[in-house]
Amino acid sequence: MDSNINFQLKMDKKIEEIIKSREKGDDLPSLLLHGCCAPCSSYVLEYLNSYFNITSFYYNPNISEETEYRKRVSELERLIKELPVENQVELLEGSYIPAEFDDAVKGLETLGERSRRCYACYELRLKETARVAADKGFDYFTTTLSISPYKNARWLNEIGERFSKEYGVEYLYADFKKRNGYKRSIELSEQYHLYRQDYCGCRYSKEESERKKANKNVDI
Repeated sequence: MDSNINFQLKMDKKIEEIIKSREKGDDLPSLLLHGCCAPCSSYVLEYLNSYFNITSFYYNPNISEETEYRKRVSELERLIKELPVENQVELLEGSYIPAEFDDAVKGLETLGERSRRCYACYELRLKETARVAADKGFDYFTTTLSISPYKNARWLNEIGERFSKEYGVEYLYADFKKRNGYKRSIELSEQYHLYRQDYCGCRYSKEESERKKANKNVDI
C-alpha cells in the first residue's frame, strides 16, 4: 500500500457519498466498528454516528488479564449509554479467548511495540471484525485503533483492505488521529470520566510500560 495515502481524505469522500445517497432517500448504512476501549471509541462514535448505524464490536483477546478485559468492556458499555448520539449505537461483545492472541503472536513475543507482533495482533482483530461483519450483513467495518499515535494507520488500512476483499464487506478507511481526533478523545475521556489505561492491553505492552516507568523513577 502506498505510504503517502491520506486515509482521512478517503473517509471524507466516502462520507460525502453517503450524504448524497441519504439525500436521495437511501437507508443509513450499518457499520461494525471494532472498539479497542472506551477512550479511543469516544471520538470515533461522536464523529461517525451521524453517518452510520453503528455496532461497537468489542473483540480484544490480546488483553492479558480478565479483570482488565472486563473493566474495559464495562467502560465502553457505559460510554455508549451516556454518549448523546443521533443514530443507533449498540455494543456487541466478541469471544474472549486469550489463547487466540497467543497463537497469533507465537514467535514474535520478544519484539517490542510497533513491531510485527503488533501487526499480527491487528490482523487477528480485524479478521474477526470482517468475518462478523460479513456474517451479520453489515455494510462496512473498521476499527478505532488508528486514533492512537502509537498505532500504524497504514498497517491497519492495509489489513482492512485485504480482509474486505476476502470477506466481501466494504472497509471504511480511517486515520482517526487526524484533525485532532486523539486530542478530542482525551477531552471526552475527561468529560465522561473514562478509565484510561497506560498500555495497549497485552502483557508485553504492560511489561514495557512498567519498565519505562521504572526507568523514569531511576533517572529521577
